[in-house]
Amino acid sequence: MALEIESADVIRLVLQYFKENNLPRTFSTLQEETGITLNTVDSIESFTSDINNGHWDTVLIAIQSLKLPDNKLIDLYEHIVLELIELRELSAARSLLRQTDPMIMLKQLQPDRYIHLETLLARSYFDPREAYPEGSSKERRRAAIAQALAGEVSVVPPARMLALLGQALKWQQHQGQLPPGTSIDVFRGKAAVKDEEEEKYPTQLSRTIKFLGKSHPECCKYSPDGQYLVTGTLDGFIEVWNFTTGKLRKDLRYQAQEQFMLMNDAVSCMNFSRDSEMLATGSQDGKIKVWKIQTGQCLRRFEKAHAAGVTCITFSRDGSQLLSASFDQTIRIHGLKSGKTLKEFRGHTSFVNEAQFTADGHTIISASSDGTVKIWSLKSTENLNTFKPALGSSASEITVNSIHLLPRNTEQFVVCNRTNTVSIMNMQGQIVKSFSSGKRQGGDFVCCTLSPRGDWIYCVGEDHVLYCFSVSSGKLERTLTVHEKEVIGISHHPHQNLIATFSEDGTLKVWKP
Repeated sequence: MALEIESADVIRLVLQYFKENNLPRTFSTLQEETGITLNTVDSIESFTSDINNGHWDTVLIAIQSLKLPDNKLIDLYEHIVLELIELRELSAARSLLRQTDPMIMLKQLQPDRYIHLETLLARSYFDPREAYPEGSSKERRRAAIAQALAGEVSVVPPARMLALLGQALKWQQHQGQLPPGTSIDVFRGKAAVKDEEEEKYPTQLSRTIKFLGKSHPECCKYSPDGQYLVTGTLDGFIEVWNFTTGKLRKDLRYQAQEQFMLMNDAVSCMNFSRDSEMLATGSQDGKIKVWKIQTGQCLRRFEKAHAAGVTCITFSRDGSQLLSASFDQTIRIHGLKSGKTLKEFRGHTSFVNEAQFTADGHTIISASSDGTVKIWSLKSTENLNTFKPALGSSASEITVNSIHLLPRNTEQFVVCNRTNTVSIMNMQGQIVKSFSSGKRQGGDFVCCTLSPRGDWIYCVGEDHVLYCFSVSSGKLERTLTVHEKEVIGISHHPHQNLIATFSEDGTLKVWKP
């Protein structure tokens, strides 16, 4: 039976591609010419949360590409005008009221309702009883608007067109039309294919990569598309590996010619952009470099990113900024375009071991050797909240190694500190669930990672043992000795059951079920 594909769906795939690749004029032209709309948002939860929390700048950007009914747009703009009047942001309220299409339409269709807004704007005070009819309030109006607009939008997985192309290539491979490893000229060098397999803990060694001399990996990351495994070593080398064979990727021309991405000092941290095309690396001397992974070219240098070693680095969602943390006790945001440090977050009293953007894009969460986890406002750099995850009398001095946002519940995160217990906390600082190695001596955790969908928490202890905790059962399901010397870190493949661990013993090991 032949599968029929609606032409409108193909246009929606193309529209999504234009939207994700920041082509607004092309997007709107195609939308106008075809009359087909793409009413999608990255997350309905984030979209409604922004409305309920009054993040109107974010909301107005989000609705630019949406086709919404006139009456719902009027309700939204009317409410934003009311809130601006309440905040005494009168010039912004006036501009919105007199110069936007929904408000001009309101003036034509319901002049009394429009005049009411003009009257409130002209007053020297704001009275909520006049603004909101009896039985209503600002919060109720926000909730009603959020509910109404949520019904107009949907969520589709990101990069849907590229994912479908990838699946088509996988099918051709399965049919034997494309032998594994064949080069395919579709946008990029290889077909990156995602498998939705059941998440399982590792039981056996798949591959060992040995590093020469006294060198060892200080950091390691899989790319989000699952194609690359990259390591950064003590002697400053950044190398891209084939994690199936355990050999260097020679299909990258620069590596085939023995030319490598390189830092002047030990590579202390690294991370990929969401599209897997850029790699950011930080070093022990406080410098950051950004690389193009396909060519090995250095795109941007930050010579004075920090005054001491960089402990962690991550790209913003749109890939325009870098968030970094350091032994210098600060967190900083750097602009890729300007090459400058844009913001600094101060408040930790010891090394900052990790900093991440939260899912809503409005806050940053950080972990430090001062024993605390802090939440920061991205806009103002203000410290909004401080939590002490460790319990007990000496809790304040217990290093927090890392934090990991849960993929399926962005209001919760995993905290790994220098104890034998790893916890799930919520954004209010309450511990939701705890998992213990059960060891009194030598079982303190040094590093941690999550499975891609968050079903498993993997921690490595001072005893070189990998502890596999099931989030659903709350139990320790498996232990596995992974190295002979101190383990430095752990990384999980983005969609396969593969875990990489690396150690001072000079090896990186890939583990499989």
